[in-house]
Amino acid sequence: MLHRFIFDRSGNFGIMTALLVVPLLGAAGTAVDFGSALSLRTELYAAADAAAVGSITPTSQAATQANTMAGDGSLTLGKSEAEKIFFSQMSKKQGDVPVTVDIGVQKKGGTLSSTVTFNATMPTTFMQVLGFDEIAVSGTATAQFETPSYMDFFMLLDNTPSMGVGATTDDIAAMKKATANGHDGGKDKNCAFACHIVSEKGVEDKNSYYNVARNNGVTIRIDVVAAAVKALMAKAEDTQSMPSQFRVAAYTFGKTAQDAKAAKLFKVSDLDYDLGAVADATNMIKLMSIPYQNYYNDQQTSFDEALKGIEGEITGTIGTGTSNADRQKIVFFVADGVGDSYKPAGCTSPKGANGGRCIEPIDTSYCKKLKDRGIKVAVLYTTYLPLPDNSFYKDWVKPFETKIATKMEECASPGFYFAVSPTDGIEEAMEALFRKIVSAPRITS
Repeated sequence: MLHRFIFDRSGNFGIMTALLVVPLLGAAGTAVDFGSALSLRTELYAAADAAAVGSITPTSQAATQANTMAGDGSLTLGKSEAEKIFFSQMSKKQGDVPVTVDIGVQKKGGTLSSTVTFNATMPTTFMQVLGFDEIAVSGTATAQFETPSYMDFFMLLDNTPSMGVGATTDDIAAMKKATANGHDGGKDKNCAFACHIVSEKGVEDKNSYYNVARNNGVTIRIDVVAAAVKALMAKAEDTQSMPSQFRVAAYTFGKTAQDAKAAKLFKVSDLDYDLGAVADATNMIKLMSIPYQNYYNDQQTSFDEALKGIEGEITGTIGTGTSNADRQKIVFFVADGVGDSYKPAGCTSPKGANGGRCIEPIDTSYCKKLKDRGIKVAVLYTTYLPLPDNSFYKDWVKPFETKIATKMEECASPGFYFAVSPTDGIEEAMEALFRKIVSAPRITS
């Protein structure tokens, strides 16, 4: 009897089922609970990613706050915005799960960064039979945004009489043809320069070569520079990623030769965010007038005084471009590289000064003063046109002609130099130089 009871197997299935039901239900419940936890984790990561990225977009509150900061620091507005974005992503079914979120939004240099860390505790349903009442879910999402470089451009445009030369070789030929007979008894025949004569009382000489050029459809170099500046404003407006990224001011060496003699720049446009307004102002970029031929011994092109003048226009802290409050300052200098001024001492021409008149390649010591302040100097060299049949050119410019381009490049900050020949487009060259500047890595102090 005892032996039969011990070896009887007829009720074992029921006993085994009773013994296995708890772990089987636990295993099935674990899969369900872990599936819910995984779904919650996926949703929380999506919310954290959205919050991290959304809190530092160009239109975010953090970007607006960073725009006003000259230095680094925490962006409190970004933190509150990230929190709102995070919880707005949560679905109703997860609304009862307690979630804590820790958010940090910082500006360091030109980089905005955000970190969103979440922690949640999800109650279990089936795993409780195994003694597990909850599952912890956590994670971190990060994002970075490189702010654009904020730049102030100070356009310094050479409008001195030498910029009255024909814009191209065809224009030079047309100008020479139009002046073949000269004036006042045959003076200044075959002249390539459109001298603009306006008396000291403001009366314009209708017979000056400037008006000869106008009447014969000859384009002079300053006309092309003015058109190029206007076109550049449209390009800059299209290029900027923030409405406040670029500001532009424009100056010429002087409206009149009397201004140049007094070292008084002519302000075409104040420093302005409205690039369209700057474009409209370019119609005031004109060739410098002279009251009569050989006024002040033709000493109207002082790069020294022009560069000192533009330095005086650049006030305040020179920033590194990380925000609207920390703007880079850039002198955008357009000239043909040959100075002609009264400089009895320190003239760099190999022939020295002639009675105090100095005709020389640009003296780069004044460019260095700008760069030593942290101001970037961009140089567009509008190649000086050789005039082999002109005695002035042969006597005073040809001796240092090979140094003109070299000195203009030396004036520029590294990588911020561009030369344009008469047969090239000044407008395209100006745009190319602008692209080099705005695409350069941000330079920190």
